[in-house]
Formats: sequence, C-alpha cells, structure tokens
Amino acid sequence: MTTRPVVLVTGGGRGIGAAISRRLANDGYDVLLTYNTSSKPAEMVVDAIRTSGADALAVKVDCTDDGEVGLLGIHPWMNRKIDALVLNHGRYDRVSADDMELADLRRTMKANFEGAVNVFKVIQPHLSPNASMVVIGSQLATRGSPHGADYAASKAALSTWARSLALAVGPEGKRVNVLAPGYVDTDILAGDSKEKREQRIEEVPLKRIGTSDEMASIVSFLLSDDAAYITGAVLHANGGLYLP
Repeated sequence: MTTRPVVLVTGGGRGIGAAISRRLANDGYDVLLTYNTSSKPAEMVVDAIRTSGADALAVKVDCTDDGEVGLLGIHPWMNRKIDALVLNHGRYDRVSADDMELADLRRTMKANFEGAVNVFKVIQPHLSPNASMVVIGSQLATRGSPHGADYAASKAALSTWARSLALAVGPEGKRVNVLAPGYVDTDILAGDSKEKREQRIEEVPLKRIGTSDEMASIVSFLLSDDAAYITGAVLHANGGLYLP
C-alpha cells in the first residue's frame, strides 16, 4: 500500500488554513493541523477530510507557547516524515502605527514571527529530504498599514526570514515560498460594514474580494512538482490591489 505524504498546517482549522487543509487532503496528503482557541471548527475540517478518504488530526498548539510547540516534535505523527509545512497561524489586532506600544509589537511578533520560526525549528528534524514549505504572509508586509503596523512588521519579518531560509535549505533540496494575500473573505473582514466592504471591492482592480479556496489553490501549486524550480518567491495574490 502506498503511504500518503504528510502536511502540517498551522492554524489549519479556520479561514484560509481550513481551505488549505481541505485542498491538500484532496491533493493526496494526510493532514496534521493545529488550532489555538476553538476546537470545533478544526474538528469539522478533520471530519470533512476523513470523509473524503484521507487521514487528518487536529491538535491544540498555541504558537506563542514554547512548551506546546515543543510537544509537536514528539507527536506520534512525527514517526512519519513531514513532506510539507504550511505556516498559516497568526493574529491581527489592528494597532495603528502612531498608537502602537512595544507590548503590542512584542505580542504580535511573538505569535506571527517567533511562533513560525519556533514551529519550523521543532519540525525541521522530521522534514523529508525534499520537503516544501509555504509561509502565509501579507501584502501589508511590503505595503505597510496605518492601522495594522504591528501586523505588517511581523509579516515583513516573516517574509524576510522565509526567503533567507530558502537560501539556507535550498542545497538540501528543500523549497520555501511565501504567499502574500490581499483582501480575502475570512473572519478578518467579517466585521466590515456594507459600505466598508464595497469600498474594499472598489479598491481592487478585479472588483471583488478573494476567497480562501483561491489561496489554497496557490498553496497547492507551490507545494507541487509543478513549482519544483520556484523557491524564495513571494507570490502576491490580491486582485491587483497592490503591485510590488
């Protein structure tokens, strides 16, 4: 019997992460996904994946907690090699640049940047020789944000680290790429008024908000053999909202 490859998706129970988990299961992966605050959405994703014929498991991991991240390294799934890693977890507190305190920055950097690096370090010994990795960044990493300065800074650090990592692990046969979404229809936009949503749509040259499934398709491509010669790239998916 052929063993299915394994992917670890952090923050894989909601939004873009949930879509990535489902898509990669359809691509042939068994999916180990993490969640932090709520198990129910994650378990729903797991149930859907198992119904499709793949294996999946949701585990609680607070990526700001070194102990919880460390437990990933001894999880029974680590007895199998990890063939793909998607670092998708994060927080977005909407802190303006002029009001941002060091505590705001440290909290967001701990989750979005340090947490991602920590997960990689724990998983690194379990990666297969030709493993591929996708980091979920943001257009704000290069565009900046007056109302999300801490988030933008954390995603900029994450993106630069990912590109540096691509240079370091490339000789081993491993690939690292960054997906930088624009406006995507997730919980982050759920609180928008009708007027704010219409404003966002008007800003986008394609005149619509992106979907989580579209982001998942890009991750699927970046992990696939079709992208075998792509590493260290930052792929912007924003409908033309921002052209770096």
